[in-house]
Amino acid sequence: MRPVFKLLSLLPLWLLHGLGWCMGWLAFMGSATYRQRFIAHARQAGLGWQDWSAAVGASGQLIAELPRLWLGNPVTVQWDGAEHIEAARAAQQGIVFLTPHMGCFEVTAQAYAARYGHTDAPMTVLFRPPRQRWLREVVTASRARPGLMTAPTTLSGVKQLITALKRGQCVGLLPDQVPPMGQGLWVPFFGRDAYTMTLSARLALQPNTTVLLAWGERLSWGRGYVVHVCPLAQTLSTDLPQATVQINQAMEALVRQSPGQYLWGYARYKTPRLES
Repeated sequence: MRPVFKLLSLLPLWLLHGLGWCMGWLAFMGSATYRQRFIAHARQAGLGWQDWSAAVGASGQLIAELPRLWLGNPVTVQWDGAEHIEAARAAQQGIVFLTPHMGCFEVTAQAYAARYGHTDAPMTVLFRPPRQRWLREVVTASRARPGLMTAPTTLSGVKQLITALKRGQCVGLLPDQVPPMGQGLWVPFFGRDAYTMTLSARLALQPNTTVLLAWGERLSWGRGYVVHVCPLAQTLSTDLPQATVQINQAMEALVRQSPGQYLWGYARYKTPRLES
């Protein structure tokens, strides 16, 4: 499959996004289970068709753009809020980047590595390896780049993230990703209890750490991406359950800014699996 990915990586971004848009709608129309979950999650957030319909095609674009991001030439990236990163770096603080399943979350880490990876503050991202061997090999190889490292979703990976923060480096994770049983709490997300990782709050509460929200907006017609960065709107509570609730609220606020790029089909409210 790697040769296929390599071939797809040669295509222009506008074509990949066009193909992805078609893929997204085919999946939406072809799977009743996926379609019902997609619509139910969007309605749970109080959104109407005009708010979430663009996310159907965007969900397919998220998949179609990966060969280009992993194996192809660099894409065009603009920044909105980079001054928040630079302020944290000037203060010699570690940074926790929190990114929901919105837009192109792959490009946010790549863009940071390309812009800041030459400094003494590389980024370590939490990463759950794919189960398919061929895909795991492609992903692992493509993410091995200067200024960017990965940490597995294991105890050793968590220790790796904490060590990076203690060194004044940066870590990134998706706090709306459902963790294994025993690694989260049932707290509200858009008004419905969702099993939510406590790791993001634990990292955010580490000493000498700045918490920044980040997401990669996918521009139309293959024009590239905008990486948006902003600080939390409120100071996190030192109480872990309350801090977890606050992070969910921050993710909700980001999603409401651009619901047409959120991954509404993600099984956010599922019962978590047991760690094997």
